[in-house]
Amino acid sequence: MRHLPRTLLAAALAGAALAAVAACSSGSGSASTAGSGSGGSTYTFWDPYPQFDASSNWGKTVAACGTTAGVTIKRTGMDTTDLGNKALLAAQQGNAPDVMLVDNPVVSTLVSAGILNKTTDLGLDTSAIQKNIIGAGTVDGAAYGVPIGANTLALYYNKNVLKAAGVDPASVKDWASLTAALQKVKAAGKKGITFSAIGTEEGSFQFLPWFWGASGDLTKLNNAHGVAALSLWKSWVSQGLAPNDVLQNTQTTSWQEFATGSYAFGENGTWQLGNAAKAGFPYGVISIPGQNGGSAPAPTGGEFVTVPVQKDNSRYATDKKIVDCLISAQNLLATDTTLSYVAPTAEVQTQQVQANPALKPWVDAVAAARGRTSDGLGTKYPVISQQLWTAVQSALSGSQNPQAALDAAQQAVANHQG
Repeated sequence: MRHLPRTLLAAALAGAALAAVAACSSGSGSASTAGSGSGGSTYTFWDPYPQFDASSNWGKTVAACGTTAGVTIKRTGMDTTDLGNKALLAAQQGNAPDVMLVDNPVVSTLVSAGILNKTTDLGLDTSAIQKNIIGAGTVDGAAYGVPIGANTLALYYNKNVLKAAGVDPASVKDWASLTAALQKVKAAGKKGITFSAIGTEEGSFQFLPWFWGASGDLTKLNNAHGVAALSLWKSWVSQGLAPNDVLQNTQTTSWQEFATGSYAFGENGTWQLGNAAKAGFPYGVISIPGQNGGSAPAPTGGEFVTVPVQKDNSRYATDKKIVDCLISAQNLLATDTTLSYVAPTAEVQTQQVQANPALKPWVDAVAAARGRTSDGLGTKYPVISQQLWTAVQSALSGSQNPQAALDAAQQAVANHQG
């Protein structure tokens, strides 16, 4: 068992806490544990779904995969951030769980701490997984887990508001046409667009499609592309096309604003589909447009099934059976339907869209998405993200112009990495 030096552990803990994002549908609360039962071997399983107890479909799926593997699974659900922190501590103490489901940005943090096995070492087949989805759990060309699904961001729109303003949603193809649509909506007496620009990972998560949609580079926050994206958001707030409270909005409160029925557009995720059906007005979904057209890359949310390093190597064969069961096409379809996720394989995506055509724009959005820690960023991402959301806050509040805000952000990143 590889032990973590205290300095590395402290840094990794900070990174895990920072990288955890409320993009996923996971709730928070106390841990929920399925009993270990009697007889046979017991394998431990941690996940970030405390809202699902042993009687839930997810709880039953995990238990059934234990049965398939010939063991009993002792499952513990906990908050996303708690899970990452406890995983690092458990690894240091030599009692990591057998299988662990973690938010995708946390994978690189755990890899840097030396506590995850490569999928190739375990003999797991990931060839059917969409490359950009598994990319969020890939470090130096090696995958360290298998995604059970992905979610991402798109634009929900209120059909009634757009119709009253004379806006055809099909006309929104780039930033210019979107801004023109927002101006028409405002002129018609309605509200434009709501999103989350809060000073947390949620703010960065929501800004990234616009940043990447302008060809922004997370290693060069202050180049002209990044400045263009932040200037877009700033212009919307300044013109009253987006509300000032985006500075405090979480993705949940932003959704609540959109759900009032007075906004034309709301940037939000796959996990709001259930709420959208209950909103009381007709809605549609379009991809977030790139600056000059096309679908902007949005960040992927979702979890990876991982196998932590164990002192007893003989446990890996059973761990593999459990993971193979969880990522089987049948279980992926059931799991991703429960979690409002887009499946990571084309086969299951096709089944999802056949069962629910409303998922088609989300499948397209996920196809264009990218991992926040991809492109070799790994554990550098949390530091970059913190400076990015700080710059967004600074610019939208008016304390700095977009260029100055991103200049300060890039300098802060350089100082940290230097």
